[in-house]
Amino acid sequence: MVIPMPPIDPRRMSARIEGDFVVFLIGLRINAWHKPQKWFPALMAMPRMLQELAARPVEETGFLGHNGLNRHCIVQYWRSFDHLESYARAPDRSHFPAWTAFNARMKDSRGDVGIWHETYLVRAGDFEAIYSGMPPYGLGRVAERVPATGSRNAARGRLRTTAPTRD
Repeated sequence: MVIPMPPIDPRRMSARIEGDFVVFLIGLRINAWHKPQKWFPALMAMPRMLQELAARPVEETGFLGHNGLNRHCIVQYWRSFDHLESYARAPDRSHFPAWTAFNARMKDSRGDVGIWHETYLVRAGDFEAIYSGMPPYGLGRVAERVPATGSRNAARGRLRTTAPTRD
């Protein structure tokens, strides 16, 4: 089965998003391949969570989207930390029961499966993005894509705030 490539946009594009947002990185590391009972449930939980989030309106969840599933890291974009935390702790959503089950499964064998995440709070305008010859990707997949021309031609111009300079 051949998976079609998404259409390539040959233009130089940037991403525009109004207001603050959150970038959430999450990953899983399998340290004991011979113990699939430890890592397989965690591996299968993430696609369910992403499908659950994508099926609900952004206004409800605050989930803007993600960069796609891969084995190293998933980059997610959220409207706010409150939205992210609300989802993570909601007992009636997929994450909380999966998190509880993972912790119970791993309580005596933390080294078998590694999990990690990093959360970045991005203030309005404190980011820049460029995409050239790319399908929609990253922030450009979840935000408005705009031509990287005029004031958006260079990285410093794409930042709405003054980027720090080197002394």
